[in-house]
Amino acid sequence: MKIDHIALWVQDIEQMRRFYETYFEAKSNDRYKNEQKQFTSYFLTFPDSACRLELMHRTDVQESGRETLGYTHIAFSLGSKAAVEALTARLQEDGYPLLDGPRMTGDGYYESVMLDPEQNKLELTI
Repeated sequence: MKIDHIALWVQDIEQMRRFYETYFEAKSNDRYKNEQKQFTSYFLTFPDSACRLELMHRTDVQESGRETLGYTHIAFSLGSKAAVEALTARLQEDGYPLLDGPRMTGDGYYESVMLDPEQNKLELTI
């Protein structure tokens, strides 16, 4: 068994697609659009990963609170401390908030926690 994809509702689907393409080397499929449901989506694939990220937009889905029960972050394994530090610095330089790290956690992970353009938490780890 494996996880095929994770889906994320977004406000600005084009901005979010560009963000993940720019900083995480994602490759996007062609935009899917269902006029009847007013729904659009992209599937993003990442280097060396079988798990995809689906970005979804529908006009009737609105922003919710950030600290709620349920999913809390997406973790990206970057392969080394240097890669975590480099991407953390690049994102910070480009104006994305650093919430924590880079640091070694109590459970043995080296990570930083950032926010994407729509305030979703991203964990950058080895």
